[in-house]
Amino acid sequence: MQNTVYLNGSFLPIEDACIPVTDRGFLFGDGVYEVIPAYGGRLLRLSHHLQRLQSSLDGIRLANPLSDAAWEEVFLQLLQRNRERAGPENDQSIYLQVTRGPAPKRDHSFPEHVTPTVYATANPIPAVDPEIATRGIAAVTLEDIRWQWCDIKAITLLANVLMRQRAADQDAAEALLIRDGLMIEGSSSNVFVIRDGVMQTPPKSQLMLPGITRDLVLELARAHKLPYRECDIPEATLRDAEEIWITSSTREIVPVTRLDAAPVGAGVPGPLWQVMTEHYRHYKTAVRSGNAG
Repeated sequence: MQNTVYLNGSFLPIEDACIPVTDRGFLFGDGVYEVIPAYGGRLLRLSHHLQRLQSSLDGIRLANPLSDAAWEEVFLQLLQRNRERAGPENDQSIYLQVTRGPAPKRDHSFPEHVTPTVYATANPIPAVDPEIATRGIAAVTLEDIRWQWCDIKAITLLANVLMRQRAADQDAAEALLIRDGLMIEGSSSNVFVIRDGVMQTPPKSQLMLPGITRDLVLELARAHKLPYRECDIPEATLRDAEEIWITSSTREIVPVTRLDAAPVGAGVPGPLWQVMTEHYRHYKTAVRSGNAG
């Protein structure tokens, strides 16, 4: 089954997709990206993702190469062209990347009169490991070594990659990042902590990526009258949590049951996670049927 991608106005097999070695995304990591789930061929919260894309582009002073309508058309075409590669429910995720493009010479300053490189692909969303629902995942805490503009979804992810690998070296699936004594987010996720039955998550700031799934979880909490707070989370609160979750577009809501080799709460996915996961599952069903708000 052919993997079709989009590159600079054309749909083509991924094997034929090439960019110049002078592309600033390759040389400097000068670009941004976005990941958008699609359930049953229907894009999840497209307007929210495109707003975040625009914010990231604004953050690196790069003009948006496509209109919202044009982006949507590209995504729908990719979903359709890769339909045979998806599972029976046709759940896929869109990855898009925009770089400043190729320049005549390698220079840190922004070049003039260059054309951005626009790339997008669609891939099947893997089925959730059933063991996660019974065992959860392990995580470790690490000092946040990233830059100050983490709200930009930039392709310069080396610090995140190194921290995620340090977690993997300890047989953990995620690293939870601590800065100035506060829990910020995961290396590739947002984080929720449950204390006294209340969901807590750090407030948005330049130090964290504003997650679309994070916001959806908070909306579901409001809709179903589940108590929550957006507040600073000291490291001590994280270590004394009843439950810990990580959220992201492709992993959705994942329970952390071991933190730095110590059990979180009872050491199994907690009751509030069970409730929120069910609400999220119903929301996905509504997306597939076109009835999600």
